[in-house]
Amino acid sequence: MTWQSPIAPGISWYQSTVTERPEYPALDGSKTVDVAIVGGGFTGLQAAYNLAKAGLSVVVIEGCRIGDGASGRNGGQMGTGQRWYPEELEAELGYERSKALFDLAENAKKYLMAFAEENGIDMEFMPCQMNVSHKPGHDKEYQRTAEIAATRYGYPHLAYMDGKETAERVGSQRFFCGVRDSGTGHIHPLKLIVGLARAAKAAGADIHEMTKASSIRQSGGKTLIDTPTGTITANKVLIATNAYIGNLEPVTAAHVMPIRSFIGATVPLDKFPSVIPGKELIADSRFVVRYWRRTRDGRLLFGGREAYTSDTPRDISTHIRRQIAEIYPELKDIEITHGWGGSVGITMPRKPFAREVMPGVISIGGYSGHGVMLSNYCGKLYADMVTGKGRELNHLLDLKIPPFPGGSRLRTPLLFLALTWYALRDRF
Repeated sequence: MTWQSPIAPGISWYQSTVTERPEYPALDGSKTVDVAIVGGGFTGLQAAYNLAKAGLSVVVIEGCRIGDGASGRNGGQMGTGQRWYPEELEAELGYERSKALFDLAENAKKYLMAFAEENGIDMEFMPCQMNVSHKPGHDKEYQRTAEIAATRYGYPHLAYMDGKETAERVGSQRFFCGVRDSGTGHIHPLKLIVGLARAAKAAGADIHEMTKASSIRQSGGKTLIDTPTGTITANKVLIATNAYIGNLEPVTAAHVMPIRSFIGATVPLDKFPSVIPGKELIADSRFVVRYWRRTRDGRLLFGGREAYTSDTPRDISTHIRRQIAEIYPELKDIEITHGWGGSVGITMPRKPFAREVMPGVISIGGYSGHGVMLSNYCGKLYADMVTGKGRELNHLLDLKIPPFPGGSRLRTPLLFLALTWYALRDRF
């Protein structure tokens, strides 16, 4: 029987193409461990994998099934650097900190590729990503980005594309210029997380699906995580719920906001060879970004919506097809075989959130659509910090991430208004 996630609408193309998706038993009784992890996405499972390899006892609880959250349903883009271009971070944080954050992201890329290879995970990696301008006038900015990446950040893989090259590579006249990044790529995220969970289990991590944390409290120098079927007592805790924090922990909830994102998958585009002939991933310059790519079997995966709200459209495919047709009019009647969605965690400044929210309790999330690499690596960096192997996570712990304004009652409506405003601004 096909599994329908209770937290994310639709059956994804990823889910339909994973041949084996192991189930892990729900927690049954109380446990005492060195480290407890709330959230079975990329961050939590990478932390569990590395902690278990280091010999610590570790338990992971996931409220639904592994892969039901953003880790198993996202657009698959790896990206380069942080959410912002390095020169934008440099203007805010200075060169030294900007370079450290860029290098952290490059380390994340190398780690993820090596992890998949070492563990025999075919995550269907496909090379290259393009960022394209949906408005005129960005030529000098994009040229400068490529130049700065090469000369100041040691990254020679960005190449500026003029309008003609952009049109040829995208297969559309809709965009004005772009940057092609040959040093990154895109993946099948559900295959990665299924393989990651298997590797973490093999390393000795105790994994429990369908086990939702109901509260986190502290007593006698320990942290206790209550669930409907038992209490976990731990020396240290990682909160890795990202967009699905709910009311579990108030500091994280104030800083990481869930927004809804939706993706559609078409039939293979055998009759449309001009659509992304190089099969790169593409992201446009909108604030409410649209992203699309060709899969290994030639489908178009397209993600994005005009305004982000907490609701789910009745027909995801209608929204996605309309946006596809704006870029590729020849695809206005293309069959969309799968439509799905879910929540993504963002922060106010679109930088990752990492903070000690209680003594011995670290929360990490808010990757703001840039999490495929960063979330995996942050889990590894958390394990390094716990085991004394390294402190690279400090680069994120030191970031000043403000809370969303308005408190628990006004955060969501204020965010809706802000993102709707940006969506409208993107049109003009």
